[in-house]
Amino acid sequence: MTELSITTLHTSDADFERRFMDLITWNAGDMADIERRVAQIIADVRQHGDRAVIDYTQRFDRITLTPEGMAFSEAELEDALATVPHDVYQALELAAQRIYQFHSWQLPQMGIQEFMDASGTLLGQRVQAVKKAGLYVPGGLASYPSSVLMNAIPAKVAGVETLIMVVPTPDNQVNPAILAAARLAGVDKIFRIGGAQAVAAMAYGTQQVPAVDMIVGPGNIYVATAKRQVYGQVGIDMIAGPSEILVIADNQNDPKWIAADLLSQAEHDRDAQSILVTDDATFAEQVRLAIAEQLSHLSRSQIARQSIMERGGIIVVKDLDEGAKIASRVAPEHLELAVADPRTLMHKIDHAGAIFMGRHTPEPIGDYVAGPNHVLPTNGTARFSSPLGVHNFIKRSSLIGCTARSFASIGPAASALAGSEGLTAHKLSVDLRLAKE
Repeated sequence: MTELSITTLHTSDADFERRFMDLITWNAGDMADIERRVAQIIADVRQHGDRAVIDYTQRFDRITLTPEGMAFSEAELEDALATVPHDVYQALELAAQRIYQFHSWQLPQMGIQEFMDASGTLLGQRVQAVKKAGLYVPGGLASYPSSVLMNAIPAKVAGVETLIMVVPTPDNQVNPAILAAARLAGVDKIFRIGGAQAVAAMAYGTQQVPAVDMIVGPGNIYVATAKRQVYGQVGIDMIAGPSEILVIADNQNDPKWIAADLLSQAEHDRDAQSILVTDDATFAEQVRLAIAEQLSHLSRSQIARQSIMERGGIIVVKDLDEGAKIASRVAPEHLELAVADPRTLMHKIDHAGAIFMGRHTPEPIGDYVAGPNHVLPTNGTARFSSPLGVHNFIKRSSLIGCTARSFASIGPAASALAGSEGLTAHKLSVDLRLAKE
């Protein structure tokens, strides 16, 4: 077994604070060149539409498309669905059912809600879904049908009328389970395009790709940068960084279980982060040894090894309460509470994207079949952001309706405030109506 080095910290160490901040700080590198390239791609798509998308697709994905062939045909979808293994399709069906059930429970009251205040003014709101949404899905054969379900089903539950999906197909390769998941989730049209050019196409529209109101879904740094640059033209879900997991574990766990949980995020990406927080130094070492042993058996062992060695960490705390404080400072995407009383400990956690409670709730359950969304805030943004859900596809309009009597009651205050701000047209708009009363 190859020796494995993992950054190990003790909160009692004199240099803990400095090393802790070094551990949890992610540097995306120099973004200036990427920002410029993405801006150029977006500008090209805005100006040239389908032609630009097709040119970039040929350059980056090595396939030649026609405008009419940018979307999968029904015949192509049927052929792909026929190749999905039966057990995989059944698993997708179960996952879709559970995701639909959770997000239906999450759905707020839709439509018009209103009340009459003491002055007689009608106040309220209208809650409705956005009309069109676009879903970005990473492509190739190593792609994630579970992400299709997690992004598409909340949109459909919310009531989005048109849901399109873009998925790059490098060398004309696509995972048929991606297409099966899209069919199960109710995606209306699927385009075989990707990258910043696909984000721009959905944001501004082309001859073939409709402009949408909201873009969701994960992607590489170019996709994330494109989403940030088109925000304002459209809504977006979030700007996602590398995947993260933090596990708070006591010494009553099987070290192999915890090691596998940490590796479940490390195998995503070399920049992914896996952190163990425990109050037992001996248990921490047992987990480190288990990680080293399991690494050799993973299909993505090189990626996972680099992630663990460069960004992984073990933090030994004096007790679980201190562990909860450390977890809250990290605000991780995924937080496992592998302890005897996870509910009590959960109340001591301020920030986390998703909380997995108990020894039998590993993070991959949430990735696939639990039901709550696996699209989660990363890089500490759980301090102010939430998981993807139906609310991402819902907008509210305020309702205000004055009668002549209620206007006479509250209008003078509006006139006074407008005058104090020097907005004389505002004041005139109110005063003309008050003078008529």
